[in-house]
Amino acid sequence: MRPTGKLHLGHLVGALDNWVKLQEEYDCFFMVADWHALMSEYEKPQALSEFMLDNVIDWLSAGIDPEKATLFVQSEVHEHLDLYMIFSCIVPLGLLERCPTYKEQLREIKTRDLHTYGFLGYPVLQAADILLYKADKVPVGEDQLPHLELTREAARRFNNLYKKDVFPSPEAILTKTPRLLGLDGRKMSKSYDNTINLSDSDEMIKKKVSTMFTDPQRIKLNDPGHPDICNVFSYYSVFMPQSKDEVFDWCTNAKLGCTECKKKLSLGLVNKLEPFHQKREALLKEKSKIKDILEEGRKKAASVAAGSMKDARDAMQINV
Repeated sequence: MRPTGKLHLGHLVGALDNWVKLQEEYDCFFMVADWHALMSEYEKPQALSEFMLDNVIDWLSAGIDPEKATLFVQSEVHEHLDLYMIFSCIVPLGLLERCPTYKEQLREIKTRDLHTYGFLGYPVLQAADILLYKADKVPVGEDQLPHLELTREAARRFNNLYKKDVFPSPEAILTKTPRLLGLDGRKMSKSYDNTINLSDSDEMIKKKVSTMFTDPQRIKLNDPGHPDICNVFSYYSVFMPQSKDEVFDWCTNAKLGCTECKKKLSLGLVNKLEPFHQKREALLKEKSKIKDILEEGRKKAASVAAGSMKDARDAMQINV
């Protein structure tokens, strides 16, 4: 996960909840992808260090257990750039230029200049991140499948070129991500300033929910609502599914206004996040403990990464 800002509810339902489940089934490596963050935030990199620690605190608060999973910072394991350099030599330029997510972000993101060699090579570094740990499973959303296919292509090219099966061909663990839009009905993103952050106070959550975009067809209090097109109802579905039928009833039958509906949602979110916030407050008082966790994770990650790089160099016959 890239430390480009504070984590929000979208990160919780889109990644962290799934990570907590995966750590029970697999030997998981969870990486603070600071080199990846630098590829887009190179003009203002000063905040990355602050967000790195803040993000890891959120991971732990959400239930990531350092006794079950490995947590580390990408830039502290130098083998990521070593393998990235090797893959950069064998991955065709055309594969990168045709990557749909690359073309989409060039088209959509106007707040920074992404016409750089580093940003074009983003999927190559991602391939190195994955294959350095010889991962056979990678949890991704559908939008990341082209990147994973490029990872498999890098592994195939390396193995074929140097006549040795060094790297596996990892498979995707496709995760069904609940539909969760931002406060304004667009994709939840700090770029749009439409997020509810995991670290937001109770009062801030209530304030933000009060501004949420609702059913545009419901003008008057006694007008029947349309939950299926209401962003507030989608939040009930994700965070308070036990109340979903009741909310559907009072909305479609105009038993309750949108303002009152949002007040009830905000209280539900506050209650839902209360255990998270309690754990987060405790962790904020133990920042040295967080650094110890990351150092232990670095040691394990570096040990695995060093072994993979030795295998790669041996296959290439460039070990000295």
